Amino acid sequence: MALLSSPRPLPTHFSDSSLLVRRRPITACQVCTPKQPLHHSTLLNVPEASAEDELWAAACLRVRSFSNLKPTTFGLQDHQRFLAEREFEAIKERVSGKRKGFGRVSCINATVPLSHLLSLSVSADDLCASCKFTTNGQDRVVVGTLDLNQCVSLPDEIAGSRPKEIGADFARAYLSNVCVAKELHRTGLGHALVAKSKLVAHDWGISDLYVHVAVDNEPAKQLYTKSGFVYECDEPAWQARFLDRPRRLLLWFGIPGVQL
Repeated sequence: MALLSSPRPLPTHFSDSSLLVRRRPITACQVCTPKQPLHHSTLLNVPEASAEDELWAAACLRVRSFSNLKPTTFGLQDHQRFLAEREFEAIKERVSGKRKGFGRVSCINATVPLSHLLSLSVSADDLCASCKFTTNGQDRVVVGTLDLNQCVSLPDEIAGSRPKEIGADFARAYLSNVCVAKELHRTGLGHALVAKSKLVAHDWGISDLYVHVAVDNEPAKQLYTKSGFVYECDEPAWQARFLDRPRRLLLWFGIPGVQL
């Protein structure tokens, strides 16, 4: 389940267009009603990531979720490794505050113990191998990830209109690169990631939170609607055609308790 929300190649969001690899649109999240809820589990952590091995695991999950490489692709593993390395460097640049046009950026991950994931009735060998990291002596796996971006707008995306007064440069934020491992769709991980992003946004003093979602992505729209987001506007058809992607909606959520 590739979720949604993402900027460009190394710039702001994960992208591999320079390699002529077709990707699913990245704009929102396709998680829906949970089957085996993980978001209430005491084993689930949803932290802001800073350690490089966890950021690497998040980059690998994004490659698994967003690239449309076929299993028969020549040099598949080398190609995936290249994409992961590029996204890894991009994440580090964004999180360190070195990306021009952005204030703060946080990589927020949903992680579970490797042992717990192996005990579930899902086939997750590739996920465990690709997205594993170690923290405090425990092997864990990144099973969901997103970026929270404090900025006026994201590259190649329609911009939000709030706050309408002064403060858009520090009080507006966007979700991007939202994805959950396909083996764990419908387990509440998307809800957990969005909920955590709201808390972080509140701590930053963000008053208005946005996310872009493809117009035909009903599961994603359901997720964000259930999370309190409402429609603000949609992308012009000409822009979607020019960028060769499905048209996107811009959804808005007002962070409670934040006043400018």
